[in-house]
Amino acid sequence: MSIFGDIMSAIFGRSASAAPSTSAPSASPAPQASPAPSGTMTRTEPAPVGPKVEWSEPVDVAAVLDALAKKNKQKLNWRTSIVDLMKLLDLDSSQTARKKLAEELHYSGDMKDSAKMNAWLHKQVMIKLAANGGKVPNDLKD
Repeated sequence: MSIFGDIMSAIFGRSASAAPSTSAPSASPAPQASPAPSGTMTRTEPAPVGPKVEWSEPVDVAAVLDALAKKNKQKLNWRTSIVDLMKLLDLDSSQTARKKLAEELHYSGDMKDSAKMNAWLHKQVMIKLAANGGKVPNDLKD
């Protein structure tokens, strides 16, 4: 899976963790997803990487991340830092991982300028989360 796919799964999957599972092993076709509580996904399979994902309601990205931040022992500023965002989601936040994410998201700037790349990455991740079913505050996309 892509690094962005891991980010999406970590956020959107946590949103769905409170929803009852609608998949059960059986010989019959997979059951239709039942209506899900507001803010949770109704998909029964992993979220695909690529085209937009359809969710019953937008996943409140800020609420999911704020809840994780409250439980985390470290004080992580996920709202401005791609490194802290990745740490909060228990993902590899190393420079190598961030360069791979930059390649995935088609960063065309100088990857040696990590501060500029990191700021671009954070903004692009928020924009892409919004494009894929996430409710992201405007100040995080600008």
